[in-house]
Amino acid sequence: MSEEILINITPMESRVAVVENGVLQEVHVERTQKRGIVGNIYKGKVVRVLPGMQAAFVDIGLERAAFIHAAEISTREGSAVESIGALVHEGQSLVVQVTKDPIGTKGARLTTHLSIPSRYLVYMPRTAHVGISLKIEDEAERERLKRVVADCVAAEGIEEVGGFILRTAADGAGADEILADIRYLRRLWEQIAAQMKTAPTPSVIYEDLSLALRTLRDLVNPKIEKIRVDSRETFGKITQFVDELMPEIADRLEHYPGERPIFDLYGVEDEIQRALERKVPLKSGGYLIVDPAEAMTTIDVNTGAFVGHRTLEETIFKTNLEAATAIARQLRLRNLGGIIIIDFIDMEDEEHQRQVLRTLEKQLERDHAKTNIIGITELGLVQMTRKRTRESLEQVLCEPCSCCQGRGKLKTPETICYEIFREILREARAYQAEGYLVLAEQKVVDRLLDEESGNVADLEAFIGRPIKFQVESMYSQEQYDVVLL
Repeated sequence: MSEEILINITPMESRVAVVENGVLQEVHVERTQKRGIVGNIYKGKVVRVLPGMQAAFVDIGLERAAFIHAAEISTREGSAVESIGALVHEGQSLVVQVTKDPIGTKGARLTTHLSIPSRYLVYMPRTAHVGISLKIEDEAERERLKRVVADCVAAEGIEEVGGFILRTAADGAGADEILADIRYLRRLWEQIAAQMKTAPTPSVIYEDLSLALRTLRDLVNPKIEKIRVDSRETFGKITQFVDELMPEIADRLEHYPGERPIFDLYGVEDEIQRALERKVPLKSGGYLIVDPAEAMTTIDVNTGAFVGHRTLEETIFKTNLEAATAIARQLRLRNLGGIIIIDFIDMEDEEHQRQVLRTLEKQLERDHAKTNIIGITELGLVQMTRKRTRESLEQVLCEPCSCCQGRGKLKTPETICYEIFREILREARAYQAEGYLVLAEQKVVDRLLDEESGNVADLEAFIGRPIKFQVESMYSQEQYDVVLL
């Protein structure tokens, strides 16, 4: 499988696309003025303790206070403390790390269990645990990596070394590479620890890498054949970063100097536009309907124009198999997180159900975000979760429609006409006027003068006053005003 990473840089934003066999699988967007803050470490102040929720709000210098649960607050002895009041108090300074960006109306989520990632390791200065990514399945390799970390720590003679998690990228890494990462993380932690003592409250102590450098650290794996960057300045920064921490991928870096935009060259722009649409066509003629909401995302599978060549059950099975692959891609592409409910077409054959679930699980193995398939409910719905740390693609690129306020629906011109009639009746009862002028959108005024003209005449006779109409081109379909004359 051919995999490439495309990095598009402008002064306003950075964008990264992960392309597999010419097909876009992931896209990440970071606006210069709205950089994500996941991984950042802050010195904050507790502004409110909520005993009923076993949580607290912490001011870290953002527009909205951030949220921390009692389970995310470490104690010196490491023992469990049930009450939030025994852990923090209002006005207390607290060093915290962001685990989730502010999303919608919710503030950032925090933890005091600090961690700092590098190429092969995640360093946890406040624990003594050594863990290994579950994606490294070979038991002999897991044991080797544990021994390498222990030997490196012993060779350095570090006291209070903290804990480490070996990332998926550590699979096959040598002792020299692991040791270099340990030394880098220890130096970085010493800088952070010094700032923790002197930094004012609230303030940022440590910021995670830019999107381009995070991409190299987190997304590059042996399958990635090329990393193409369209900015010479960023390419220079990336080259320096790679020389210091990831020399083994230096030959995969490539500066793209072409006049045609790099995302256009690979069809990424068109794919991004399609990723914002509700309907996702399948090659067979079926389609998905993707509906993200605040509580969960629902995905409905439909056969559409696909009729198959054999039995109905076979047609449904093939559609569901294709949908399982497409759904896994859409979750990555749109960066959908939280609870996800998938309504596959009902299958009577239990073996078909198992194969569809296995296909979904297999495709989700390529996902960098943690996923968990809970199973099939009595209603035949597949329940799953996908870890959400940053805003979805839609949340980054879009905002609720100013006309429908995010409902996705508009009241019909007929409905608006009847609202106008009720408003005129209210005005007529409350105020004395010579007449009434209705300001509304073109479609609404057209209906008032055509299909509703009889009702308008009856209303004029009832209130004993004339009603005039004026088109306002700047009004949306649901906007109108009734003016007293």
